[in-house]
Order: sequence, then structure tokens, then C-alpha cells
Amino acid sequence: MAAGNPWDPASAPNAAGLLLDHFVASGMVTQEMLNISKKSASCFVNFSRLQQITNIQAEIYQTNLEIELLRLEKDTADVVHPSFLAQKCHTLQSMNNHLEAVLKEKRSLRQRLLKPMCQENLPIEAVYHRHMVHLLELAVTFIEGLENHLETLRNIPHVDANLKEMSKALAKMDILVTETEELAENILMWQEHQKEVSSCIPEILAEENYLC
Repeated sequence: MAAGNPWDPASAPNAAGLLLDHFVASGMVTQEMLNISKKSASCFVNFSRLQQITNIQAEIYQTNLEIELLRLEKDTADVVHPSFLAQKCHTLQSMNNHLEAVLKEKRSLRQRLLKPMCQENLPIEAVYHRHMVHLLELAVTFIEGLENHLETLRNIPHVDANLKEMSKALAKMDILVTETEELAENILMWQEHQKEVSSCIPEILAEENYLC
């Protein structure tokens, strides 16, 4: 059972309540003063709200931190994940075995490289024959276009100069087009003038004959 409020005379029939009743009856204390004293202070309410906001902000910060950790784990999964590490270790082990085999056969490989390869065939396992056919087709295609590729590479340093020359040539063409248009207009005007002169010649001859 909840304890009675000593500031409420109606709900607390004890010594404190009787004393408060006496004060109210004598006019020393009013009921409004007692009611005000029963209300909780606003500063405590604001403090409670501030505490709640602080807790919520702490939860948001913790959540953001967890999200950043998950993103970091996702970005570095190919580095720290056990499956990726095992795959990389396997690749490194294969390379290491290959290098060890090369080092063991270093002398024979050196002698093989010193010998000319003319009229000799390199043995290739059957499972790789179809890949070699495709590789040879690619090699032939590459060799056919090699000269064009080399010419393109040689022209790369001169691209800017070529563009400038093309710009100059286009400017000259624009000037020639303008001059050609002006010349065509002059020719048309000259033709019109010649037509007018030709039409006037019979009249001039007729007048001369008339005067004679």
C-alpha cells in the first residue's frame, strides 16, 4: 500500500496532517500553497528529459559505431576473411613450389636457353592443345595489326600538332569558301550586266540607222 502524502490533509490523518489543518484553519497557510508544494519542480523534469536525450544520443553513437565497423569489415573482407586468406595462401604456395622447381632445374634451364630453338618442338600436353590453337589465332591477329598499332603509337606525340594543322586547314577552307561565294556573286552580277548590255545593242543600232 502506498504511503500517504503528508502535505495532503485529506489523505493523511496523522499528526502532520492535523497540524496542517490547524494552519489552514488559522489562515497561516492556504490550500493553494499546499497544492503548489505538492507539485514536482520543473528543473527535475528537465533534468530527466536531458538524461533521456543523453541516453538516446549515446545509443545513436553506439549504433553508428557498429555500422562503421560493419562497413570496415565488409571493405576488408578480402584481406582478413579466413576463406580469402586460405585461397591466397594456396596461390602463394603454388608459386613457391613452381619457383623451387625452377631453382632445382636452373642448370638445365640455362643450358636449354643457350641452345638455339630452331627445328625443335616444345612438348605440350593434350589437354592444352585447344588452348594453344586459340592462342595462335590471337597471336596471328595481333601480329597482323601490330604495324598499325605501332604507327598509332608513333603518331600519338604528334596529335596536337596534327590538330593544329587541321584547324589551320579548316580556317583556310572557310576563307576559300567565302571568297568563292563572293566570286560567284560577282559572276552573276556580271552576267546580268552583260544581258542588259546585249539587250541595249539592237536599240543603239536602230537609232544609228535612223539617224543615217
